[in-house]
Amino acid sequence: MSHPSRPRKAWLASYSELFGLWRRKAESREDAEDAMHDTVVGMLENNTALIDNPRAYLARGTSNRLISRHRHQTVLTVLPLDELSDTEHPRQAGADSHAQFEQLADALVSALADLPPKCREVYIKHRLEGWTHTEIAQDMALSRSMVEKYMTRALRHIHERLHHYVPD
Repeated sequence: MSHPSRPRKAWLASYSELFGLWRRKAESREDAEDAMHDTVVGMLENNTALIDNPRAYLARGTSNRLISRHRHQTVLTVLPLDELSDTEHPRQAGADSHAQFEQLADALVSALADLPPKCREVYIKHRLEGWTHTEIAQDMALSRSMVEKYMTRALRHIHERLHHYVPD
């Protein structure tokens, strides 16, 4: 059995040092652990020998994941319905809401039909089926960047076609 190479030992040595740093900076210890572990998994999946500076990769990857977690938590604040004020509660459906919903659904189907096939497939897999961009890229044999471009194109097209359904 061969011994681990020198660069592999170097990034492993950096792990505990960087983890201590991120544990102090993160909102919670668990967030720091999760971000570091996700970054390490990414390193191992992408072959650590191909990474020029594993310590910098580990530091930047962890930083990016912590920022993403923070953004996700601040953007998606969830409140139970009973904590909302009366003005914030969802409106009750009116008599014509079913007809409006059917019109909107038909318009969405029409907008999707106008998209190029790959663009439509990316939109459906991501927005309707819940796939990640990475999963879509692997399934469709595309780069993640191309998946993001298709998704952006689909969102723009749908926005242009459905913007008049948005209440004032």
